[in-house]
This record gives sequence, structure tokens and C-alpha cells, in this order.
Amino acid sequence: MSWLLNLYQTYQANIKHVGSLEKKHNDQKFTLLPVSHTTQNAHIEVQITEDGEFHSAQVVDKSDASTLIPCTEDSASRSGSKIAPYPLHDKLSYVAGDFVAYGGEIKKEEPFAYYIKQLEAWANSEHAVPKVKSIYRYLRKGRLIQDLVNEKVLYTDADGRLLNKWDKKAEELHGARPQIFSVLTGEIASAFVRFNVRSLTQKLTEVWKDQEMYDSFIRFYSGQLGDEDICYVKGERLPATDKHANKIRNAADKAKLISANDKSGFTFRGRFQESRDAASISYEVSQKAHNALKWLINRQGKIIDQRVFLVWSNGDPDIPGLTEDLFSIVPTPPVAKGGNPFTNKEVAREVAKALDGYRNQLTASVTEDEDVNILVLDSATTGRMAVLYYRNLKKDDYLDKLVNWHSTCMWLHRYRKDENGEFVQFYGAPATKDIAYAAYGPRASDKVVKGVMERMLPCILDGRNLPLDIVSSVFYRASNPVSMERWEWEKTLSIACALIRKQREQEGFQVALDKTNDDRDYLFGRLLAVADVLERRALGGEDRATNAIRYMNEFSRHPERTWKTIQASLQPYQARLGKKALDLNKLIDEIGSRMPLDQFNNKPLSGKYLLGFYSQRHALYNNDKTSDAEEASN
Repeated sequence: MSWLLNLYQTYQANIKHVGSLEKKHNDQKFTLLPVSHTTQNAHIEVQITEDGEFHSAQVVDKSDASTLIPCTEDSASRSGSKIAPYPLHDKLSYVAGDFVAYGGEIKKEEPFAYYIKQLEAWANSEHAVPKVKSIYRYLRKGRLIQDLVNEKVLYTDADGRLLNKWDKKAEELHGARPQIFSVLTGEIASAFVRFNVRSLTQKLTEVWKDQEMYDSFIRFYSGQLGDEDICYVKGERLPATDKHANKIRNAADKAKLISANDKSGFTFRGRFQESRDAASISYEVSQKAHNALKWLINRQGKIIDQRVFLVWSNGDPDIPGLTEDLFSIVPTPPVAKGGNPFTNKEVAREVAKALDGYRNQLTASVTEDEDVNILVLDSATTGRMAVLYYRNLKKDDYLDKLVNWHSTCMWLHRYRKDENGEFVQFYGAPATKDIAYAAYGPRASDKVVKGVMERMLPCILDGRNLPLDIVSSVFYRASNPVSMERWEWEKTLSIACALIRKQREQEGFQVALDKTNDDRDYLFGRLLAVADVLERRALGGEDRATNAIRYMNEFSRHPERTWKTIQASLQPYQARLGKKALDLNKLIDEIGSRMPLDQFNNKPLSGKYLLGFYSQRHALYNNDKTSDAEEASN
């Protein structure tokens, strides 16, 4: 129950955000829901005067459709033909007293009777506010559809029956297509109606944004909750519930985290008589924990193929994510000056310095023993959701693990863009999503991507070894550059180097070229890099793959044999460059002389050759830039 308790505490710590609208990156609005409230997309908005008279009505634009509404336990989980009205805003078949009179079809009983009885109880209670009473006084007249037809929001056919769909007969009768049939996809009975109260003397807050309305229903409904029981989360006797929230990931999500529907299949019978014998959770904790979870997912959750990856802190939800690269976490990630790459110690120092901003910010806003939670959710069916992974860590421990990850699984990357759309280079670990695409290609299915992201979590948090199949797959793709575009290969190459460096952490590889490293695979990688730069220099502005790049895949499997081919293909370019190739020719000779004769063979290369290739190529390109700058200054 620890994850439920932490979600409950998160709600309590962020209660100031209740009802406050926030926007996601796609401009979709969300909020931290009050207790006993949920959201629905409204299709029709009805304006009512303070005296309980009809004022006007309009079709709600899709951009403004999301509406915060009060709900009961039964209405929040209603399905099929079950009659369970929402307390205030609801579908047309529930709120219209003249629905049947206008030809509306009902399966069993008329829903309006249940709806108006429930609304009457709220309006006549001591907790009712004037807006609730105004809406009740109007709806009890039972003439909503009549007013909507007169307002030309809804339409009837030649027999005076409510139009259920728009067809040729309706077009002949009424002309242009009404707006309601553009926003509504189902039957007209399912049109969701929200109510607002207008005043002639002052501007009132909209009903679905009014904190006074939230509090009114919460006080009213708290007196109607079920029997008390021991809450397994708080350890107190509180009104319990066995009906828990859905719509966790999005408004159409029907999967529940907690469910005890055992009328068929008999999952727990034989051990327990009732579901509460297995676990009892209070209504307050269930509501606040689920609402906090919805808010956090909308705010900062990463969703891949309906799998949710979520990291948050109880007191301050803003916490660096596990699945992100350092460029996403820190606005100005560490970048080496002068083009010279960082050493390992410098990277660790710079990453720690970059994350110290978060550490100091969190220390100032929360207590020292503040927890960080890591939660992964997914559903196998449409109705059930499970917690696949959960960890709870102290804030400092979590940030230390993050610093360690970005310092050890580190390489120099150039595939991210800044605000101006320009490519920038940064140090640190790649995002787990990018690792998945590097391993299995940009067309990898979301199912594969989310699996890789989940498998990487223990590597980041617990220091486990990287999965060999993922590292191998990235290595083989990085060794085959002709199978992808140049930008994709460069990205795959830097990610492969980061993973191989992490895998061989004890050997202390770094981005800066290690001229003292006499490892066979590292030296072969350096040779390939020099061949690539030499031919690229000879080609000038010609944009085509060099022979070193074309033969790279074969080189990784048969380095001795393939190097002969590459060496022979270099001769025309060496001749073309003349003295300009002298430094590179000397470098090839120097690298070759460092390799023992018995190791110059066709044994397949390990991932270390990619590290040598990248570091040598990076050093040569930086030297070229330095030489160009010196010539320009002279």
C-alpha cells in the first residue's frame, strides 16, 4: 500500500492546485481533481437565471468541452444499462424531463426520475449553494428539450420527435447541418449537458470552475458514504469503498488499479467472504490517491503504448526523470569548452554540478527525508491495470543514482536541437527511449520500446549490468552505417559508445582519445577513423559514404582482410591530397606499429573498436577546426 500512501500524501501536499487548470504541451487542459469529482466532455451548455428560468443554450466547442463535474461512487463506475445519474451535469436522457415526450427511448426505467430525486436531495440540504438551487428549480419543470429545440440547438422531425441523426430527410426539413451533429459522434441521447447560472447584476464564476460548488457537493456527499472500516493505507477507521476510479491514463481509460468484481470466476472466494477481507481502502484515500495519480500522469508521465512511466516527489512533483537524457533534465547541460572532450572525472563533476540545481531547489521546498517514487503501470485488458514496477527512494539517494548513471553511461551526443532548431552537443546518458530506437530501429513498435525502457530501470537505480541483447543489437546496427541515413547512424553510434563504455566501466574509457591504449580492438577502430577522415578530406564537398564507412560492417567481423581492401582503396585519395595527407599517413603508420603482429588477424572486433573509431575521428575533426581557425586569424 506504500504507493497509495505516497499518492495520498502527494495530494495533501499539493492541495493548493485542486481545481486549478494547467495545460499540457498539446494545449489540452487538466487539473488536480477535488474529491468526489471527475471530468467529462460536454456537448451542450445551458444557461439558467438565478430565478431558475431558461436563459440560453449553445453547442460547446471541442476545445472547451472538458468539464469538471461532481460524481458519486455509482455514477463514476456506471456502465451498460445501469441507471446511476451524476449529481448535476449528465447526459440528455438523464437531465431532460421531457425526453420520453419527444420520442426518446428508454430500456427499463426513466433515468430522469433518479436524477431529479438525487439533485433535489442536494438542493434541499443544508450544504446547498444558490447555484444548485437555481438549476434544480429549472430542471424540475421537465422542459429542457423543448427549450433546446426553441433555441435551435436540438431539432425534431416532421412528427415532432427528437432527431437522433442527420440524414437527407432532416436536411430537406431543416437545411444546413446543425453544429450538434458535428461535435457528437453517438446518439443524441448521449449528448452531455452542462449547466451554468447567469446573473443580471454580476459576473458569476462558471459552475464547473467554482470552488464553492466543489465544497458544497463534497460536504453533502460525505454524509452519504458507506460503513466505516479499517483503512489499510492510513490505519484509521473511515468510510470504506469497493468502487475505485478509472480514467487513470486518459478520459477514455476504463482500466482500474483496484477492483473486486467477483461475481464470476471466483478469484478470492474460498479465502475471503467479501472483497474487504482482502484489503479495505477508505473512500477519501481512494479518491485522493487516484486523483493525484491522474494529475501526475497528465503533468509529467511518459506514456508508451499505454504503459506509464512516472517519477515524482511527494512534496514537490518536479523531479528529474529516469528515462530522460541529460539535455531534457538540465536546460544547459555540460558542454566542453574549446572542442576538447571532457575526461571522466570532469564529466562526473559537471553532471553533479548540473543536478545540484535540482538538489538545492528540492531541499529548499521539502523536508530532508522527502521521498522520490518511481512507478510503472500498464494494463493487459481494457478493465484491469497493474503496477509493474515501484520503488521508493530518499531524495538524495535518487539524485546520487541519477548522477552516477549520467556519469558512467556517458558519451558525447549531437542529435538534440535547441530552441532555435540548431543541433547541439551534450554529454550524459542517452534517453531510454532513444536506446530502444538505437537497438531496434526507428520503426520499432511501441511494445518493443516500452519493454526496453522498463528493462533499463534496474540498470539506472540498482546498478545492474546492461542487458546483453540490447547492447549487442545497438553494436551491430552502429557497425552497419550503410543501412541508415547519416544522422541516424551518428545518433546510433554515440548511443552505442555510451552503452559500451558503461558495460566496460572498469576499463575507464572516455571520449577523449587515449593514445596510450594498445588494445587491439581500440587500435583497429582508430585505423578505420583515420581512413574515413582521409577519404572525406579528399572528397571535399562531395556527399557520399567513404570506403571506410561502406566496409565498416565487414571490417568489424574480418578486420585484417577488410583493412587490406580499405588500404588499397585509399591510394587514389592519398595521391590526390599529396602533402596534405602526410599527417594522416604518418598516423596510420603509427597506429599500425603499436599493434602486436600476432593480434593483427581476422578475429571479430568487440564494441571497443567503436570507442576508438569515435574518439579518433572526433580528435581529427577538432584538429581540422583548430587549423582552420588559425589560418583565418593569420
